[in-house]
Amino acid sequence: MPAKDFYHDTVRTALEKDGWTITEDPLTLSIGSRSVYIDLGARKLLAANKGELQIAVEIKSFIGNSPVRELETALGQYLLYSQILEEQKSHRVLYLAISQTIYMDLFSEAIGELIIRKNHLNLVVFNIQNKEITKWIT
Repeated sequence: MPAKDFYHDTVRTALEKDGWTITEDPLTLSIGSRSVYIDLGARKLLAANKGELQIAVEIKSFIGNSPVRELETALGQYLLYSQILEEQKSHRVLYLAISQTIYMDLFSEAIGELIIRKNHLNLVVFNIQNKEITKWIT
C-alpha cells in the first residue's frame, strides 16, 4: 500500500468538517490482478431522503521541485482512477484534492485551466491552516 500524502490528515479533517463521513482510507480498486489505492472514500447524506453522495478523493500536495512534474503525476493518477471507476460502473465521483495555494499558483494559470477543462477534472480545494474545504469545482 502506498504512503499517505503529506496533507492526507488535513484533507480528511476538512472533509469531516464539511459533513462527509470517511468510509475508506484508502479506497482500494481492483482491476484484473492489479490494485490501485485512492486516498479516501467518503459519503454524505443528502437532505430530504434523497439518498447519499459518494466520492473518491485523491490528495496531492505538490511539494516536489517541479509543480509541472507534480501535475503530470496527479493527472495520470486521476485519469487512471476515473477510468477504472467508470469501467466498474461505480457511483463514486472522483475528486483531486489540492491546497488553496496550489490552486491559486498553478491551477489558475493557463496550464491548470487547460488541464481542468480538457480532462473534466473535479477539484476539492482546501485551506491548509484551517483544515477546511474552500472550493468544490466540478
